[in-house]
Amino acid sequence: MPTAAAARERLREIEEQLDAFVVGHGEAKRALLLALLCREHIYLEGPPGAAKTRMAEVAARAGGLRFFFYQLHRDTRLAELVGDVVLEREPLAGGGERIAQRTLPGGIATAELCVLDDISRAPGEALNVLLRLLQERKLGDAPIPLLTAIATSNPQRDEYYNEPLDPANLDRFALQLRVPGLLGALDEAPARELLERAAAGALADDARARAVCDRAALDAAYAALAGVAVPQAVRDALLEVLRILRAEYGCDETNSLLTDRSFLVKSIKLLRGHAWLAGRAAVASADLAVLRWMTTFRVPEEAHEKMDEIVARVA
Repeated sequence: MPTAAAARERLREIEEQLDAFVVGHGEAKRALLLALLCREHIYLEGPPGAAKTRMAEVAARAGGLRFFFYQLHRDTRLAELVGDVVLEREPLAGGGERIAQRTLPGGIATAELCVLDDISRAPGEALNVLLRLLQERKLGDAPIPLLTAIATSNPQRDEYYNEPLDPANLDRFALQLRVPGLLGALDEAPARELLERAAAGALADDARARAVCDRAALDAAYAALAGVAVPQAVRDALLEVLRILRAEYGCDETNSLLTDRSFLVKSIKLLRGHAWLAGRAAVASADLAVLRWMTTFRVPEEAHEKMDEIVARVA
């Protein structure tokens, strides 16, 4: 198994591949890296043409994992996602036969990483089973090898003909980000860079992204997370952030999704991952910045927009 330092370098090479194939979107790239490291799922929402799918596919190829890509649609069938259902006949001793139904695992059930494009277009029947798979990482009683799912969606507006994920399903994705187009950013440098690449004919085909990492490196990196210390001061600061969201911004069960699972358990893993990627052996108050990648769709927008200020207050 690679050393922790070697594994960290391989993960940084994934980010380099993302930079080579996708202009801008630095936050989304770092969040994708964190999702791969921490084995958490990530949801990217943004308008068409904002490179959401491109980033997801490049990350999947660069990670060197067995991956499954599927573009969901209104007529998506469950079998397309998890494998075909077959009927088996078994003769009975007294005559007759017993007919049983079995799923031949495929798609998500055999992948280490999956890209679920346009997830909000999936019909309820397929979506409910799909999101249960993401949570339990099991097909029936059998474990599946899935480490990370990358889901994309257009904004939840009528013109995109999609339905918003309900809160319970949205909570399956520890990391959640909006991915705006480059033209809407205050900094025009990324938009200019993309324009120049296009004018020079230098836009690389994302199918040419190289596998620069592998399962062994990701296993080594994941194992190293347990050794990253979380000081008491950081734990107290995390609880203070949550207190401020509740007390000062009115975030409660009626308008927010501040679940124990996400903010008392998964957040610790993400904090450790953020510190480890920076080469530190302990989480620092600066790592609390990752919380804004968790609150995007879990709290009202006005509260999410204040996350940097809230973190700065408690750091």
